[in-house]
Amino acid sequence: MNNVLRTAALLLALTLSGCGYNTLQSTDEQIRASWSEVLNQYQRRADLIPNLVNVVKGFAAQEKDVLLGVTNARAKVGSIQATPELINDPEAFAKFQSAQGELSSALSRLLVVAENYPQLKSDANFRELQAQLEGTENRITVARNRYIKAVQEYNVVVRSFPSNLTAMVFGFKVKPSFAVENEKEISTAPKVDFSRP
Repeated sequence: MNNVLRTAALLLALTLSGCGYNTLQSTDEQIRASWSEVLNQYQRRADLIPNLVNVVKGFAAQEKDVLLGVTNARAKVGSIQATPELINDPEAFAKFQSAQGELSSALSRLLVVAENYPQLKSDANFRELQAQLEGTENRITVARNRYIKAVQEYNVVVRSFPSNLTAMVFGFKVKPSFAVENEKEISTAPKVDFSRP
């Protein structure tokens, strides 16, 4: 009887080790860690914005629409609860991604406005904030890439046999990843014309 129990326990252990449960757990944790880093970098950017807006406001007060756009976009980003559960809700994830895209666009417009003000471009505070913002944008890109890779690994495990059966039993679902908003626009090759008029 002891041998039968030992054999049954051994078979059960072998079955569970091949079911993918541990892989699902570890890849899910990697997604959570990657997502935390994405949020960390987005928060860093959000923290820089008030200082950047105030410096620009001092030099370009007449650019109220641009300054208001940045402030409103930051407020919209701040109104979205960026919890770890966000990555399990494709609709909430899309709203978060859209809000971050609007903020990126508003910041781009702000930096374009700054080009029209030589005194602003030469201000040490502005240059420092601009450098920090550029560095943060690079960090966001790196963090998003790591998140995308973690989601890809996890989604492969969730969709592959036999771990997909384990995923169904334990409720693991495919997670959303970052997408490009203007996919059709960027897939079209730009026209280049070197002819002189």
